[in-house]
Amino acid sequence: MNQPLIAMLGTTEIIVIAVVVVVLFGARKIPELMKGVGQGVREFKKASKDDPEPK
Repeated sequence: MNQPLIAMLGTTEIIVIAVVVVVLFGARKIPELMKGVGQGVREFKKASKDDPEPK
């Protein structure tokens, strides 16, 4: 039950999600959207690395 959501999705579901994203955001906006997601993930990892664990 602790599987990531992507592991439970099949090929058809992933294709449908990709089509919906293209329709909602347009093909030209997707690289900008992914860049923002990447920056957010990087900042999250940096913040969690800098935060010392309590002892």
